[in-house]
Amino acid sequence: MDEALDYVETVMNQTSLEALWELHCAKMATFGFDKIIYGYTNYRSGMSLGDVEDFFILSNHERAYLDKYIGEGLYFDGPMMKWSLDNAGAQSWSIIQNAFAAGNLTEKQIQVYQVNQQFGLHAGYTVSFPTVSSRHKGAISLGARSDLAQYEVDELWETHGREISLFNNVAHLKIQSLPYKNPERELTNRQREVLEWVGDGKTIQDIALLIGRTPATVEKHLRLARDAMNVETTAQALLKASFMRQIYLLEGQN
Repeated sequence: MDEALDYVETVMNQTSLEALWELHCAKMATFGFDKIIYGYTNYRSGMSLGDVEDFFILSNHERAYLDKYIGEGLYFDGPMMKWSLDNAGAQSWSIIQNAFAAGNLTEKQIQVYQVNQQFGLHAGYTVSFPTVSSRHKGAISLGARSDLAQYEVDELWETHGREISLFNNVAHLKIQSLPYKNPERELTNRQREVLEWVGDGKTIQDIALLIGRTPATVEKHLRLARDAMNVETTAQALLKASFMRQIYLLEGQN
């Protein structure tokens, strides 16, 4: 019990996303899960997860696997992806093996299954995080060491599953509180500043006075912020930047 509390306390004290992820991967490896993908979106609509460039993804998988699984869009047809969209909690990958053996996977799902096998993903668990909004969804894929069979992972889960689920939920909540950089969606300091003033209810004229620039310059920075966020309106840019924790940063975080 003390060890679990120590770990949760350590996670909650992290201020760096990189350090948190390294810590969490090391912890999951002690349970035999050495291939991990964490994914989150704020832009789910029905079965759509939004633009892949807006996904928040952390992983310790090799680049070749991520290029295929994420880059080629195989993730969308992953059997555990469908499960995670429809459920919250933890699920053994035995449901994939059973469906494959019974011939119940689609052609695209079989392709995902075969790619996973190729990269040594034979067994594991998926944890789908609860959410209060239909627009948000997060989950983590815990791939077990290639020498472990699914029945061994299931036995391990019987003993440690509650603890592992807790650790992943705590890590998920902590990740949600930390700023992160997205090269495809990154604001400059000035773009961040003008968006923050918009969020505070200031007009273009107000912002121009506050930052000592002309209204035309403020408009330019807002346009560039919209372009960086890949949206059409300033309100959408403000919302997306907020979701991505790129505004209202603590001193030293930008």
